[in-house]
Parts: sequence; C-alpha cells; structure tokens
Amino acid sequence: MLYAILCYKDEDVVAAWSAADDAAVMDRLGRVHARLERDGKLGPSLRLLPTSTATTLRKASEPPLVIDGPFAETKEQLLGFYVVDVADLDEALEIARDLAGANPGGSYELRPVLLYNPDPRPGRGGPR
Repeated sequence: MLYAILCYKDEDVVAAWSAADDAAVMDRLGRVHARLERDGKLGPSLRLLPTSTATTLRKASEPPLVIDGPFAETKEQLLGFYVVDVADLDEALEIARDLAGANPGGSYELRPVLLYNPDPRPGRGGPR
C-alpha cells in the first residue's frame, strides 16, 4: 500500500538554521532514506521551497483568483513529503517515527494513496 507522509514544520524555524544545522538534519534523513531505498520502500520524496515562492489558485470565484503565497495562515507549513510503499499504516508510522527522530519538531500527516499513476514521461517510471 502506498502512503504519503506529509512533513509540516514552522518554516521560520527551518529558515533560521545555519548551513551546518541544515546539513546535519539532511545527513540524518539521508541515513533513513538509504535504509528505505535498500528495503525497496522509498518512492518520491520532495523538499518544497519556502511558502514565499508559492502561488495559490483560489477557485471560489470565476475566473479563479490567483494570489501569492499559501491561502491558509498556519503555525506549521507543508515543507515536503514522501511516498512510501508499505504493508500497512503501522509500517508507515514506523517510518514517520524514524523521520521524526532525524528531524525533530513539527508533525507528520500520513495518508493512504488510493490512486497511483506512474509518471507517464518516457524514462521516468511510466509506460515506454
């Protein structure tokens, strides 16, 4: 079963890290990633750029409203996500705990992925 593990954290905290702090977190996460890759469980994982680079298309009106930044004001922002291929929620929670140990603070939201479409571009995992 595929699960998305959505990573939330206070963006200002992450932005305040020194380059050494960021490298240390990424190194610890890299060790978790290597184990998941070795076990064939790690799918795509993405680190999102800051919310200041976001654009939101709000479709409550016609034409839709396009605004800079995220639409919701929150204490934690979506900073990245993983897709993992696991047997069940318990296994996905185990991975989230490992990720949390490597990158303390924030929260992880786990959601089953009900529809999976491989990347259709040639050479990217889809049909050839």
